[in-house]
Amino acid sequence: MDVTIRNARHDDLEPMTALLAELFSIEADFVVDENRQKRGLTLMLDGCGKHRCIKVADLQGRVVGMVAAQLLISTSEGAYSVLIEDMVVSRDYRRQGIGRRLLAAIDAWSSDREATRLQLLADRTNFSALDFYDRIGWRPTRMICLRKNPPATGGLDHA
Repeated sequence: MDVTIRNARHDDLEPMTALLAELFSIEADFVVDENRQKRGLTLMLDGCGKHRCIKVADLQGRVVGMVAAQLLISTSEGAYSVLIEDMVVSRDYRRQGIGRRLLAAIDAWSSDREATRLQLLADRTNFSALDFYDRIGWRPTRMICLRKNPPATGGLDHA
């Protein structure tokens, strides 16, 4: 299979949105909302480079997988850390090494930025994803994720 891992582009928005719909349909904490997902992807793409990155798996011009990452500062590490989000390979292309290659590309991107830790969140009932992460060396922590939405401000504009 001739899959290329490359940086995402704006013209990948539609297939990436479809991949997110596939991912979010199995994650209880998220809702499939095409407009929100496109807006989030656009924000990521507009800032891609130094602090944000989206990699896609391209199979002969068709996007079949993606992973997004953001650079953070870890006070516990005293260094950069990378948060990986939205790791997904289309159902028809799983178990062929594409996910491993996507994460390797993010690992290289992280190393270029001297990040000392990569981290991700996974749905606790997505056993196939958890098994995949375990097989490639990811380990659970004792931390849990908590969430709170900020007070409504009428959108993304902050004065």
